[in-house]
Amino acid sequence: MVQGLWNPAWIAALATGVVVIVLIVWAAIFHRKRKTTKAELPPQVRYNLPIEMLYTLIPLVMVSVFFFFTARDSAVLTRVDGDARVKVKVEAFQWSWRFTTTVDGKTLQPVAGMPVSDYHQGPQLVLPVNSKVEFDLSTDDVIHSFWVPAFLFKRDVIPGIREDNPGRKFEITTLNKPEVYAGRCAELCGVDHSRMLFSVKLVPQQEFDQYIATNQAGSAQ
Repeated sequence: MVQGLWNPAWIAALATGVVVIVLIVWAAIFHRKRKTTKAELPPQVRYNLPIEMLYTLIPLVMVSVFFFFTARDSAVLTRVDGDARVKVKVEAFQWSWRFTTTVDGKTLQPVAGMPVSDYHQGPQLVLPVNSKVEFDLSTDDVIHSFWVPAFLFKRDVIPGIREDNPGRKFEITTLNKPEVYAGRCAELCGVDHSRMLFSVKLVPQQEFDQYIATNQAGSAQ
C-alpha cells in the first residue's frame, strides 16, 4: 500500500517537472530577444481567462487527487485493531532504545542498548515473521522517530503523549523473510543521534516460541 501511494506520486511529480522544464525551454528559445528588434517589451497579454482557469484547475485537481489517496491509505495504515498477539513497548531515550515485548499477555525481558556505530551492535528486537505486531511508542526527553526502513513505516516518538492517546500506537504485519533489519532514529535528537541504532530480527514462528520460553521476565538466561 505504501509503494502504491509513493510510486504514482513520484511519477506524477516527475511528469509535472518535465512539462514545466519543456515550457521553460520553449519560452527561452522562442521568446528570446532578437538582435534585429528594438529594445521594447513584447506584446503584453493580461487577464487571459482560459489560461488562468487552466492554471487554477489543474493544480486543484492534482492536489485533490493526492489528498484523496493519501487520506484513504493513511486511515488504513494508522488503524490499530488492538488484536495483535505480539505487542512491543518502545521507549526511546538519548541515545538508544528499550524494547519490552508482550506475547499473549506474557511479558519478556526488556532489551535496552547504548549508542553504537553499527546497528548490529545495538539493541535487537526479535519478532516472528508474517505476524501482526502492535507498537506503543514513548519517550521522556526529546522527540525521536522509530524507523525500520524495510517496514516502509516510521512514527515520531513525542514526549508528553499520554498512554491512552492513539497517536502513540501503530500496527504492522512483519515481512515474511527471516533476516536482521536495520533500524534507527529518524529525528535529529542530539549529539549522538547518528548512533541511535538498533536491529529487528525476524525469525520463524518456531524459533520465536523458543525465544519466548527462554526470555520471559524472571526466567534465567
